[in-house]
Amino acid sequence: MSQRLKRMADQVQRELADLIRMELKDPRLGGLVTISGVKVSPDLGYAEVYVTVMGRELADDQTAIAHAETLSVLNKASGFLRAELGRRIKTRITPRLRFHYDTVTAHGNYMTQLITKAVADIAPEQPDLPADVGDVPASS
Repeated sequence: MSQRLKRMADQVQRELADLIRMELKDPRLGGLVTISGVKVSPDLGYAEVYVTVMGRELADDQTAIAHAETLSVLNKASGFLRAELGRRIKTRITPRLRFHYDTVTAHGNYMTQLITKAVADIAPEQPDLPADVGDVPASS
């Protein structure tokens, strides 16, 4: 990815985070919407926006099914968000926005849970030390 595309992706990510937080007032947006990454196409025609949503029920917090409604709201509001983004970043071409659920974060949380469970299942093993290892002979 070129430096120009990286700068554009970073700018889109910052502005979208602000727009979603301040301008989008849809009650179906459950929880805190976090933009974890943006990939802009080389022709600046499209921007793939990867999001996670925190603050839903703990049982289904990191599943794509639980966030289907949030993604639907974001994709339906993409026209409004694109227009506002165009006003803020002032580029000749404003990319079309496509929102996707970010599975990397969910997978990382799942792996952390597995590691925590595995560590908890392992009994703490202390090597048996001989009785005389800790004793230091007194010099006379």
